[in-house]
Amino acid sequence: MENDMRSIGELARDSGLGVSALRFYDRSGVLVPAWVDPVSGYRWYGPEQLEEARLLARLRRAGMPLADVRLVLAGWSGADTGLVRELLKAHLCRLEQELSVARGEFSALCALLDHRENVVTSLHIPTARLVTAAPELAAALDTVRFAVSTDAKLPMLAGVLFDIEGESLRVVATDRYRMAVAQAAVTGHDGKRVQAVVPAPLADAMRALLDGEGPVRLSVDGARVALEAGGRQAAGQCLDHDFPDYRRLLPQAAERRTVVEVAAFRKSLETGPVRRGATGGPDLSVFRAEDGGALTLCAEEAEGAEGAEGADRIAVNRRFLLDALAAGSRERLILESGAPTAPLAIRRPDDETSFSVLMPVRLED
Repeated sequence: MENDMRSIGELARDSGLGVSALRFYDRSGVLVPAWVDPVSGYRWYGPEQLEEARLLARLRRAGMPLADVRLVLAGWSGADTGLVRELLKAHLCRLEQELSVARGEFSALCALLDHRENVVTSLHIPTARLVTAAPELAAALDTVRFAVSTDAKLPMLAGVLFDIEGESLRVVATDRYRMAVAQAAVTGHDGKRVQAVVPAPLADAMRALLDGEGPVRLSVDGARVALEAGGRQAAGQCLDHDFPDYRRLLPQAAERRTVVEVAAFRKSLETGPVRRGATGGPDLSVFRAEDGGALTLCAEEAEGAEGAEGADRIAVNRRFLLDALAAGSRERLILESGAPTAPLAIRRPDDETSFSVLMPVRLED
């Protein structure tokens, strides 16, 4: 084999296409390797295929349909570029039309939101006072704090939701890509639902007061929330935003439940195979569902690995998963999974009211 042949990993690195994307284009007959090792199944690409791969990466980023991509690649190196130019122009026109439709739909949605804001009443009740145990509230805040958003464009997610109803207080945080929920028992509340979004710095100040074993008092007075513990107080204004209805995001009944030993599982994540994300993207841990329901960490970059190209894979942000394991604060945790597009839930075996959910990351086709 010539020394200037590239492995699939090298071509992925030099072209900007992911390894799984190159496999997909091989199966589709769009970009077929110059040689495939009959023993290992490793794919090798000729030097002239780098330009094709880079062109393919550009067309992919532009969202061109596969049928048109084939024609562009077929006509790219020819003397007559008329067909290629017409295909590019037609795709650009299609994108502009789709953008125009999307803008119209978003304008309609904004109008509906404006209307709703005029008629929807707030869930805040002028006064709500309750008592909860300091260790319970501390544990609940520790469980969800990692999932608070730091995106300045989404200020409504920059805090912890205190959702009080009946004899329970749910604390919730989400940054869109993950969500954490925990619960603490309360007394002294009249049962009506009260919601307050506590800014992250205030939530941290409250957590700092929860170093004792006794009861603490929590009050919501309009837009002000306060926690009293051991003669000390942390108080401030709630965020002036409505938190999304997290109940719509709660995980459904899972197809698979896997109990993991956290220390060993964490080590396998930190030292095991990882799929490098796109430029600026996160590193991913990719799991394959086994027949018995277990999730196996699979080497996504391993060319020729049995089952590596199967559809039953779940990919998540590795750092987010490590954060969730730490927040779970148990020697054993339960991973719940369904379809590759369904969220991955991490639960405690002894307390299923406290859990976190990770949104899956779509693998390149």
